[in-house]
Amino acid sequence: MDNNSNEDKDLKGLGGWLILVGIGVVLSPIRLLVTFVPLYIPIFQDGTWEMLTTEGAEAYNPLWAPMLMLEIGYNVIMVFVSIYLIYLFFTRHYLFPKVMIVVMAASIVFIPLDAWLITFIVPGEAVFDSETLREFSRVLIAGCIWIPYMLVSKRVKLTFVEGKNKLNEDVAQQSAM
Repeated sequence: MDNNSNEDKDLKGLGGWLILVGIGVVLSPIRLLVTFVPLYIPIFQDGTWEMLTTEGAEAYNPLWAPMLMLEIGYNVIMVFVSIYLIYLFFTRHYLFPKVMIVVMAASIVFIPLDAWLITFIVPGEAVFDSETLREFSRVLIAGCIWIPYMLVSKRVKLTFVEGKNKLNEDVAQQSAM
């Protein structure tokens, strides 16, 4: 056996830096739920929704309802995609790196976009308050580390291969028809 084969064998699997990725993937839906459920549930329980979305109310703005629905929808989708990422990660599915990159890129785009859109509702509000800046910094740093890792890591290429052979077989069968 040559050294390259031994090295490839050693790099295949959920080890090395992928352990940190796995921890992040597992904690992600929990973090999202712990962060956003306490933020959004009270809006519908304490009269805030009515105050923000009822025409004639002091805090009313016609953009509040679509903005809040956009944020809630985005976060619900992210919870489900995060759970899907856990499945992809532990099954070593070939789609994991691609979905992970899309999720990270979506967060990098969504956070500043959301902050900017809020300025249309609350014009005096700074685009980046301390909480938004902290969250954006977190996803930007994570994206700068893990997106390139997903793209160039030999371990990632050797580990996330499940389902790829099935896809190739299906394509070959369809081509033969």
